[in-house]
Amino acid sequence: MFMHNNDMDALAFLRADHENLLGILESLERGRGDGEAGLRARGDMATSLVMAASQHEVVEEEFFWPAVRRTLPDGDELADQAIAQEEAAKELLQQIEKSAVGSTEFEEALTEFSASARLHIDFEQGQVWPRFAAAERPETLTELGRKMAAARKLAPTRPHPETPAKPGVLKTAGVVVAAIDKLRDLTSGRRSKQPPPPS
Repeated sequence: MFMHNNDMDALAFLRADHENLLGILESLERGRGDGEAGLRARGDMATSLVMAASQHEVVEEEFFWPAVRRTLPDGDELADQAIAQEEAAKELLQQIEKSAVGSTEFEEALTEFSASARLHIDFEQGQVWPRFAAAERPETLTELGRKMAAARKLAPTRPHPETPAKPGVLKTAGVVVAAIDKLRDLTSGRRSKQPPPPS
């Protein structure tokens, strides 16, 4: 299983995650195959998307956006905009998770999530990252990357729109939610669909 390099800074960590998510989305958009095997493969890929995106969003809300708030003069505004995008994405991920693969509900949620994820990534990488990188010390970025890599191993594997996107809540209630997710993954066989962390 691939692991993030321990010395990967925060933005390299997030970039690898974004590329992983975009790769899964592209596979889902290409693979609209029919038949039982095609639907099963598509369902497995959708589960991988939900797991990877859920963990990514929690780690950002727990560590990255609080750092943006501290570091940039308009950090609160940027973080609020990004978290609003992520909260909407959680609702769509929940719809993808509970809808039958190939159903109208599934395809509509996937199409909407794909478009919103790309807009969110563009906003983050285009508007936030350059300024954050210029304002933050390299050693702080590296330490933040280490914290995010460690936190992702413990993050929930399902979207939880009802859990407030606040670092204190995520570090307490989020740990309990993540433990329940992982137990459900193990007993249902869902854990085998989790993609390896990007290298």
